[in-house]
Amino acid sequence: MGKRYQSLQQYLQPEFVTSLKSLDFVARMIVEGFLVGLHKSPYHGFSVEFSEHRQYMPGDNIRDIDWKVYGRTDRFYIKQFEEETNLKAYILLDISGSMQYASGKISKIDYARYLAAALTYLFIKQRDAVGLVTFSDTIYKFLPPKSSPGYMNYIFEALTNIELTRKKTVVSETLHTLAEKIKRRGLIIMLTEFLYEDPQKILEGLKHFRHYKHEILVFNILDPNDKYFNFQNEISFVDLETGEKLKTQPYYLQQQYRERVEEFYSTLKKECRNFNIDFQNILTNEPFDRALIRYLLKRKKLF
Repeated sequence: MGKRYQSLQQYLQPEFVTSLKSLDFVARMIVEGFLVGLHKSPYHGFSVEFSEHRQYMPGDNIRDIDWKVYGRTDRFYIKQFEEETNLKAYILLDISGSMQYASGKISKIDYARYLAAALTYLFIKQRDAVGLVTFSDTIYKFLPPKSSPGYMNYIFEALTNIELTRKKTVVSETLHTLAEKIKRRGLIIMLTEFLYEDPQKILEGLKHFRHYKHEILVFNILDPNDKYFNFQNEISFVDLETGEKLKTQPYYLQQQYRERVEEFYSTLKKECRNFNIDFQNILTNEPFDRALIRYLLKRKKLF
C-alpha cells in the first residue's frame, strides 16, 4: 500500500494536477488519493463510508469482498449498494475575472475547477444529486442537480470550458438572484473569492440562502499573495476585471494590508458562524484534502 499511497497523494497537490489534461481523470485521482489518505488519518471511518464500502463482518459472503480494496488497504471490505439519498447539492462557482490570478503555477479558477470536479465525483459516488452554477455579475450556466453517473460528464465539460468574465463584478449582489432561483432546500457549496466586497453585503446574500433553509459551505479561494501580499520592489498592479493600473511600493503597504485582510475575514467568519454558515479560506498552494474533509464533515451532519 505504501507506494500506491505515495503515488495517489501527489494528486492532492495543486501544482501536480495542473500538468494533467483530463478533468474526469483528475477528479477521480484526487478522490482516490483523499480516500486512501483517510485510512492513515483520524477520519478513517469516513473513508469507508465515502467509498461505498463497509467493513467485513463474520457471516458475510466472502464472494462480496472487494479484493481491489484489500490490495490497497490490507483490510476486508464489502461493497455495498445504497439507495439514492434525498440530498441535492449545488456547486456555485465564481467566474469573475479576478479568479484568473496566479502567483504560482495554479490560478484561483483552476484550483476551484479541480475542487469542483472532485466534489462532483464524490457526490455522484454517494448517489447524491449534484448540480453546477457558474456566476459573477449574473448567472451564466445552471445545471440542475442529478445523481446519474453519466451526468458527471456534463459537469466536467462545463468546468473545462469556463470563460471568465472581463468586467467589474459585485458577486454579493448575484447571491440574492441565486437564492431566489434555488428555493428547494439543499446543500450550497460556494467556490468564490470574497476579498474586495462589503462584508455586510456578502452576509446579506448568504443569509438569503439560509432563509430558504439551505445548508451552506463557503470555500473562499485565495492566492497566497491575496493573504500575505508578498510582493517585492516597485510593482504595477493591474485589475483583472477593469484593466486599471496602479504602481506602488508594496513594502510600505504590506503590514496595513495584512491587518485589513485579517480584520475583513475575522468579521466575515464570525458573522457566518452566527448564522450556521461554514466559511473556510483555502489557499491555492494547499492540498485539496483540506477542503474535502470540510465537505465530508458537513455532509455527516446532514444524515
